[in-house]
Amino acid sequence: MILADRKICVVGLGYVGLPLAVEFAKTKLAPIIGFDINQDKIKKLLAGIDPTNEVGNQAVENAQINFTFDPAKIRQANFIIIAVPTPIDQNKKPDLNLVKAASELVGLNLAKGSIVVYESTVYPGVTEDICLPILENKSGLQVGIDFKIGYSPERVNPGDKQHTVENIIKIVSGQDAETLEQIAEVYRLIIKAGVYKAPTIKTAEAAKVIENIQRDLNISLMNELSLIFSKLNIDTKEVIAAAATKWNFHQYHPGLVGGHCIGVDPYYLTFRSQQLGYEPEVILAGRHVNDSMPKLVAQMVLSELSDPANSKILILGLSFKENVNDFRNSKAKDVINSLQAAGVQVFGHDPYGSDQEIKNNFGLENSELNNISDLDAIIYLIPHQDFKSLTLSALRQKCRSGKAILFDLRWVYNKNEAEGLGFKYLTF
Repeated sequence: MILADRKICVVGLGYVGLPLAVEFAKTKLAPIIGFDINQDKIKKLLAGIDPTNEVGNQAVENAQINFTFDPAKIRQANFIIIAVPTPIDQNKKPDLNLVKAASELVGLNLAKGSIVVYESTVYPGVTEDICLPILENKSGLQVGIDFKIGYSPERVNPGDKQHTVENIIKIVSGQDAETLEQIAEVYRLIIKAGVYKAPTIKTAEAAKVIENIQRDLNISLMNELSLIFSKLNIDTKEVIAAAATKWNFHQYHPGLVGGHCIGVDPYYLTFRSQQLGYEPEVILAGRHVNDSMPKLVAQMVLSELSDPANSKILILGLSFKENVNDFRNSKAKDVINSLQAAGVQVFGHDPYGSDQEIKNNFGLENSELNNISDLDAIIYLIPHQDFKSLTLSALRQKCRSGKAILFDLRWVYNKNEAEGLGFKYLTF
C-alpha cells in the first residue's frame, strides 16, 4: 500500500497520542482519526482545548483531526496506533487492562489490510503474546494474512518543549521485513530526527523499558549517595559539581521518582523476569531506594519541628514533574500522607492543577499562595516555571517570625541566602 492510501487512527489521546495525531495531521495525507473512550476529553478537543497542555489549544484547533469516542470510526483507518497508558496495580504488577481493552476495541473494528502499531510501554512479549491474540479473536482475522502488527515505543517527555515527538529518534519494529519498512515509512513522515529499525518487536519492547530503568537506577544511586553524604555532613550538590568535571561522569540528581514512566516501567521488566525465574536484584534495589524517598522528605522536616501536631506546612508543586498537569503517581501524595500522619496541617499549591484535581488526588484544597501565612515549613517539590518569580524573601514572609524550615528538593535556592533569612535549609 502506498503512503497516499494510508488512513491513520490514533487510539488514546493523552500525552503520547495527541501529539502524534497533531503531527500526522500536518502531513495532509488524509483526515486523521483521533479516538479516545473519554467523552469529556473528546468534547474538549472538539472545542479546540488541549487537556494535556502538550501541543496547545491553537494546534488542536488547527489540526485536521476527526476526534471521536465512537469505536466504529476506527474501521475507516488502515494504520492504527494504540497509545494507551500501561500503569501498575497496587501490588506493583503490570496492569494491562487498558491495552487489552484497546486491543479488543480495535479488533472489533479492524479492517482487512490494516497495520496495528502499539506505542504503550510493555515488557517484551506483550504485543505478540497478549495483544495479538486479542486482535485475532475479536476481528476474526488472521495476522500475516489479513493484517499486520508492529511496535514503536513512545518517547514523550511531558512538559519538554524541546524534545518533542518529531525531534526524538523513533524506534520502529514490525512482524516481518515488509511490515517494518511500511511502519518506518509512515513514521518518517513526521519524525525529523529519523527512525531506527529494531530487528524484532521484542527488541523494541525491551529497548523502551530499559531506557527508564537506566534513569531510575541512576537517580536511585544519587539518592543513596545523598543519604551517605548527609551523614558525613557533605553537600551533595557540591560533590556532584566536582565529580562532573570529569569528561565521562554523567550528571544525575537526587529526587522523587513519580509519574507514569520512570517509577512504573521497571516493574514491567522485573515482573517478566520473575516469571522466568530470575530475581532482578539491582533493579528492585533501585526501586526500593526511590520509593523510600518521599517518606524521608517528611521525616527530615518533621525532625526539625518542635510541635508537629500544631504545625502548618506548604507543599509547593504537586504534579509528578515540572510544567505538567499530570498528577498520576505523584510522590507529593506520599509526602503529604506522612506529614498528616504526624498531625501536621498541610497546604498544597500547584498552578497546573484544577481545584477538583488537587482535591481528588491529594485530599487538599489547591490553596492560593496569597492566602497562606504563619507557616512553619515550606517543602518545595516541583520547580514549575510559574514559581520562578517566588523569591526567598516572599517565601519567608509566609512563615512565622521564629524558626522556619525550607526543604528545597531541586536546589532552586542558595543555601547561604536561605539561612541568612532565617530558614533552616534542608535538601538531599
